[in-house]
Amino acid sequence: MNLRNPAMRLGLLPAGIAIALTPAFAMAQEQSADASTTTLDRIEITGSRIRSVDLETAQPVFTVSSEAIKKSGLVSVGDILQNLSISGTQNFSKAAVLTSNSEQGGQYVNLYNLGENRTLVLVNGKRWTSSINGYTDLSTIPSALIDHIEVLKDGASAIYGSDAVAGVVNIILKKNFDGAEASVLYGQNARGDGAKTQYSLTLGATGERSSLVFGASYSKEDPVWAKDRELTRNTYGSNHVSSGLSATGPWGRFVDPESGDSMVLNHTGSYDGNGVGADSRDIANYHSGVNTDDRYNSIDQMMWNQGSTNKSVFASGSYDITDNIKLSSTAMYSERESKRQIAGYPLSSDSQPNFPVYVDKDSYYNPLPGNDLSFYRRITELPRVTDSDVKNTHFDVSLEGAFDVGSHGWNWDVGFNYNKYDVTQTSTGNINLLALQKALGPSFLNSQGVVQCGTPSAPLTYGTNIGLGQCVPFNVLGGPSASTADALKYINSLGQATQRSENKIWTANITGGLFDMPLDAGEFAFAAGVEHREVSGYDYPDQASSNGFTTDLAAQPTEGRYQTNEAYLEFMIPVLKDLPFAKELSFDVAGRYSNYDRFGNTTNTKYSFTWKPFDDLLVRGTYGKGFRAPTLGDTFGGGSQTFDSYLDPCDAVYGQRSNPIVAAHCGADGLAGDFRQTDNAGVAVDGPSGTQGIAPFQSGVGNSELEPEYSRTRTVGLVYSPSYVPGLDISVDWYRISISNVITAISAGYVLDQCYTEANTAYCDQFTRNADGQVVTLNRGNTNLGKMQTEGYNIGVNYRLPEFGIGQFVINLDANYLANYRIQSDAGAAWEDYAGYWNFPRVRATLGVNWSKGDLSASWNLRYYGGFRDYCWDTDVECNDPNYLTANPGWGGGQGANKKGSISFQDVSVSWNAPWDGSVTFGVRNIWDKQPPITYSADNSSTAQIDPMLDYDRYLFMQYTQRF
Repeated sequence: MNLRNPAMRLGLLPAGIAIALTPAFAMAQEQSADASTTTLDRIEITGSRIRSVDLETAQPVFTVSSEAIKKSGLVSVGDILQNLSISGTQNFSKAAVLTSNSEQGGQYVNLYNLGENRTLVLVNGKRWTSSINGYTDLSTIPSALIDHIEVLKDGASAIYGSDAVAGVVNIILKKNFDGAEASVLYGQNARGDGAKTQYSLTLGATGERSSLVFGASYSKEDPVWAKDRELTRNTYGSNHVSSGLSATGPWGRFVDPESGDSMVLNHTGSYDGNGVGADSRDIANYHSGVNTDDRYNSIDQMMWNQGSTNKSVFASGSYDITDNIKLSSTAMYSERESKRQIAGYPLSSDSQPNFPVYVDKDSYYNPLPGNDLSFYRRITELPRVTDSDVKNTHFDVSLEGAFDVGSHGWNWDVGFNYNKYDVTQTSTGNINLLALQKALGPSFLNSQGVVQCGTPSAPLTYGTNIGLGQCVPFNVLGGPSASTADALKYINSLGQATQRSENKIWTANITGGLFDMPLDAGEFAFAAGVEHREVSGYDYPDQASSNGFTTDLAAQPTEGRYQTNEAYLEFMIPVLKDLPFAKELSFDVAGRYSNYDRFGNTTNTKYSFTWKPFDDLLVRGTYGKGFRAPTLGDTFGGGSQTFDSYLDPCDAVYGQRSNPIVAAHCGADGLAGDFRQTDNAGVAVDGPSGTQGIAPFQSGVGNSELEPEYSRTRTVGLVYSPSYVPGLDISVDWYRISISNVITAISAGYVLDQCYTEANTAYCDQFTRNADGQVVTLNRGNTNLGKMQTEGYNIGVNYRLPEFGIGQFVINLDANYLANYRIQSDAGAAWEDYAGYWNFPRVRATLGVNWSKGDLSASWNLRYYGGFRDYCWDTDVECNDPNYLTANPGWGGGQGANKKGSISFQDVSVSWNAPWDGSVTFGVRNIWDKQPPITYSADNSSTAQIDPMLDYDRYLFMQYTQRF
């Protein structure tokens, strides 16, 4: 965008997403300062509360238009924003099916890879609803109802308060709409799955003093199954199939009470689970030890991308009570239904350590009568399915007005904002341990030739209703071929959990000009406001699971509330104008005071400047302090069990025993030099990613002593718009975001690494090992711990070429260079820099070319992801840099690295505006069907080790819109 031209230049993000690289210094209207008479039309740009008709700020704001969203072929706001060069991998992506949080299935934005709950999401400038853990689900906002999206790439706690650490996403919904518009979109992967469908209807009427907009939207995304692709059907790819197999297969295994050997039922078939088991009552039909064919590829039952359905209705209206006072209100209700499926539960006698269940010595199916047997068996007949129903309710109402103070225009508003986020999760496929205990208890063959629970002298009634004292015997060792429908129904656990997050916000704001500065520099303006916010919520897990009577992760209830009172003040101070080497020089100063009833108060400030030494160049910079308050989950979380996957630092092959400090600490714990971490079948890990623990750990317990996180953001940038090349804009911005007092839900691997690599004895007290050296208990919770820092450069090039006879071309580049991404686990630990590792490529960029002529337009886009270092599979297997020695003790790769090259995806789309007021768009994402690499260091709770944010298939779509 040319600094002398108020027109916003549209560039391109991937898949035709046109983005205005208009850092907010672009004028929204070409109006003079004399136009600041009483009006309600003065503009407020994301990042500042000061309204103006002629606003330049130091803060870069990206703008994504509704037309650009249509060209993308995407139906989720989260997917759309994922294309930004500063967006990181979502922790709760649609591919993270192994994540059990209530947020799973939604869509989120993770700016600068600093975490989704460090980006503030606004809708029409107002806080949107979030979960009790502070995550805002963007899928609750239908893309069809969006007018445009503004993305502030800078912290803004001085303006908006908590959470605006990495940046702010402000979604502006349609208003002042006349007529009707209907739209339908359909897209599908080239392999025939993952279909996306969207229907939307928008109606509106605008009168002399009022306007009303109504919208309805329906969208559906079909699931993608991991088994349907070569890329995702094995955890570690086709080169290491056996390494990704689960030790607990579908065929019964028990521990011989005399020898201690694992005895596995003989069966036909392989690790795909298809086969027939031998007679499980005959001890001769078992073999010792777990072979490859006895294991199971759990991916066969798992989704790669889960499906979802979104429905929403929206209404917005305004009425000019007078020429200078307006009443406005917005209401929205949306509902997301999503389903995820993972493999049947890997059942064992100790699935719940506090409620062990054994094959009873008197069970009819016991191959060693007279002995209680400890067993293992994956119940593949009952895949675990979770249905989430997420309901979001929003309502806001505001009264706003304008008046003059002398020659200066002022604006004011008072309002109320209400958000409610309800989640109901129902699940099947976990095992009811109370029923299982009966089903594996004493049983006998009755006179009718039917196996019956109990004993001949005290039989139990056959039936599937445990509440009525009924029972169905279960042959757990016989495998799937021995199961009966009644037995599976009897032991199947039907779970239900509910969560609610509710917030109420009262606001009052005023902004206007105070006086004119000397030297005709401009108007000294201000904004001020107060806010009262009440936040409450709960998370009630399934009661039977909470008590440890099912195989579901035992979680405890969460319930809490807090309130905050806040006030802010902002000044816009123009200093110089139209002078040599100072065509413009202005400063913006803002501060916000926040008082929380849970932890006290905090004051955050921000300083910024803009300087134009001459018309073609703008220099800008900001320095700001920010914070993120602890969420309800952080503070009041009840905690839950988790089966963590981790790599033991003391493992002799893949751990860090080559580090003398680690070796000494492992030896001090009594671990031999050849100690190996094993799975629950006693088989040593055979890869650098480790394996799932053999017992549940405890995680996520709230901490009432938590304090806020604090941040400091620094930016300096240049925007050059050469007058000798009209239409060309080049921007370069340096940024550094530092966060201290980080609220951290630490991982199992982190606990072990801190003990063994950092010699932090506090962490050594958080876990225990059994007689074999395996970790069997581990506690990990939330704490204020350590620091984070990221630094880099945003680069933007936007060139709107002169219009030729063949049409108009616009070229756009949006790039990010990551200089560092550093983490310090605590005050005494070394900094670890992850720039250049998985999820933190040094370079990420999008290049787009947009063409238009008359009613036709087309776009081509290139999405580029730079190379990175991955774990080696072994020192001489998939290890092209075996001598590399990382400076990060927490990086599980140890010595050696496998450098993965860059990958790029290309997208195209074509649009036509029909003469009957209709338009059609056809497009293809990932037109060359590029596949992402297998990445052993990926930690994303997905079924396969690939980055879930990268394309894995060619996607074709078509959209038709009709206006009336």
